[in-house]
Amino acid sequence: MASTVILGAGIIGVSTAYHLSDHQPASSIHLVDPASGLFSSASGYAGGFLAKDWFSPSIASLGALSFEQHRRLAQEKGGREKWGYAQTTSVSYTASPSSGGSNQASGEDWLLQGTTRAGAAPEESLKISGPSRDAPAWLRRVRGDRLEHISTEGTTAQLDPLLLCRFLLQECLKRGVKLHHPAMALSVSTDVRGELSSIRIVDTQSSIETDWPCTRLIIAAGVWSPGLFRSLFSHSQARLPILSLAGHSLVLKSPRWHGGLEADGCHAIYTTHSSGFCPEIYARLGGYIYIAGLNSAETPIPETPGKAPADGTAIARLRKTARDLLGPTVLTEDGDDDLEVVREGHCFRPITPWGTPIVSRIPDKDLGIGMATRPGEDGGVFLATGHGPWGISLSLGTGQVLAELAQGRPCSADISSLAFRCEW
Repeated sequence: MASTVILGAGIIGVSTAYHLSDHQPASSIHLVDPASGLFSSASGYAGGFLAKDWFSPSIASLGALSFEQHRRLAQEKGGREKWGYAQTTSVSYTASPSSGGSNQASGEDWLLQGTTRAGAAPEESLKISGPSRDAPAWLRRVRGDRLEHISTEGTTAQLDPLLLCRFLLQECLKRGVKLHHPAMALSVSTDVRGELSSIRIVDTQSSIETDWPCTRLIIAAGVWSPGLFRSLFSHSQARLPILSLAGHSLVLKSPRWHGGLEADGCHAIYTTHSSGFCPEIYARLGGYIYIAGLNSAETPIPETPGKAPADGTAIARLRKTARDLLGPTVLTEDGDDDLEVVREGHCFRPITPWGTPIVSRIPDKDLGIGMATRPGEDGGVFLATGHGPWGISLSLGTGQVLAELAQGRPCSADISSLAFRCEW
């Protein structure tokens, strides 16, 4: 049985380990992550929005598979109670005709263009007008505003990604998957045939180095994947085409949202703001409201996840936006609102220049001189990253097809357009 090491214990890594353990001994699967706190970047700070059909053709099959997997897992494992899974009404909100806003961005490039994710919704959904009575109670309304439904029933949902990640990890550990944390991969070694056979891992707290059997290596480390690949395969001429897009977020509580008890249920609101960005707002179960949409491609990537603190200016800008969109109609005498900040977030999302992820085996020829892997399901180096804003939505489907690809089983979704290519 092939020994599998997964570098990166975020949502893609734990999902892959979960699905691998369905078809091989869990004790032969190792998760390695360097962060002092797990899920301290995009996997823990994402919005958790799920869509069934908001994707370009190249990832439509994977998107549909993943959406169904999220629904099924939540149904079978109590996802509503454990990680806040809920069907969601998605709405495009325009505060006034003069406030602008556009739904013209296509599914995979909305984030790069700085436009609202609403542009990824299918055209048939955009034609559905939502009357004002469908507005959630927590949204601050103004005269002349407009709401439009951008999802049909059963095609969008949401969850708390941090809680889902913790659930998947605990399931993996209960099955016997090995977690090395905080730990880093230092080097790989080959056997007498020149094929990948082991990996050296260092515990970053004790500095103890250990060699573990490894015939399959899966790199699922988000924006840190290119650095890992370079350090492990230094003779390779290939470069992983992964860029970073940082984003800030807030988790709030509002007295106007009680966590799904209202008749109108959970909403996802996509809008524009006068300060020049496109907020995304998700009302989660449990009484929480998530707001994000303030992104930057210029923020340097920290050495390890969780090491970049939130920028005070960006947080203040989000806070003002939240007050404008979610605050009470009348402020207090001191000008304060009634929104409670529960959590500030700053994460780094991996993106590719062409806007769609890579879910693929890396050809041996791209690993460098003197490095090969066992053929077929007995070995290989695999890559899964570049999901951008869709990492949570595509996570369960990605984990499933990556496990199938690594284990030599038929893939449940068409990922032929997501193959690795080093020319970019």
